[in-house]
Amino acid sequence: MPDAQLIAQISSLTGLPGVADKAEAVREACTRLRFHEALRRRIPEAAAESRVRGAAASAELGGAQLPVDTVRELISGARPWPENPDPGVADVRAAVQATAESERVVGLVRTAPLQALARLHVAGFGQVIDAAALGRPRVGDETCEEFADAGPAPSADIVVARLAGLTGLVRAAATGQVPGLIVASLVHAEIVAVRPFVYGNGIVARAMERALVQATGLDPTGVAVPEMGHLSQRTHVYGGALAGYAQGSAEGVTLWLVHAADAMLAGVAEGMRICDSVRAGRLPR
Repeated sequence: MPDAQLIAQISSLTGLPGVADKAEAVREACTRLRFHEALRRRIPEAAAESRVRGAAASAELGGAQLPVDTVRELISGARPWPENPDPGVADVRAAVQATAESERVVGLVRTAPLQALARLHVAGFGQVIDAAALGRPRVGDETCEEFADAGPAPSADIVVARLAGLTGLVRAAATGQVPGLIVASLVHAEIVAVRPFVYGNGIVARAMERALVQATGLDPTGVAVPEMGHLSQRTHVYGGALAGYAQGSAEGVTLWLVHAADAMLAGVAEGMRICDSVRAGRLPR
């Protein structure tokens, strides 16, 4: 269990300008989503569509873009994946596979967050990077060139310490004393700031956020689409907010938490649109 001091430190973030109001607005929006009429009997259908849209948005945030309809066809098997995909399509496939795995680690993420993190990386990038670098933090002089706007990736020895802190952060959610939004948002940003893997940190961070949004009970149905919420505010805004967090200042952390809350509100709105489509029978099959 995390100590009381850590819980107090994390909880104090709700005192940053605008954060408490945003967190409450997100909680209320998620409650409305949870009780949408379509979710009385058709949660799996709505959650599956959320993962389609989430994977497409996550890939696009990383610079790889395919239409949502194409991603849906690839996931369903209606369209085969290319045998030798170009890097963009390979990253879309990684986003699809990591987003799918996020559902399977929901029961694990709060008790063994580093194991969940490893599973997301292996699921997403098993066909992209060397097996020796899969699912484990960078070691030695290994580095990462992703998210350059957030500054140089920390050295491998710093990664170990920061991941230990991330474990405490996630376990704080189990106490019920820290808003799920704060935990999921901070974990997302911390993975990007630390960049524990040689490649694929953005997709893994977004999949981890999705898993925590569900595991903390913020959106237990898994129908909200936080990835699309981040994308809706434009990629440069998302990247700028993450860079602000990586600077470590109160202003930078505030910028990220407010952005993440707005993204979650937009993601819940997308979840409501999914539910409306499910109820009306308009989802493609």
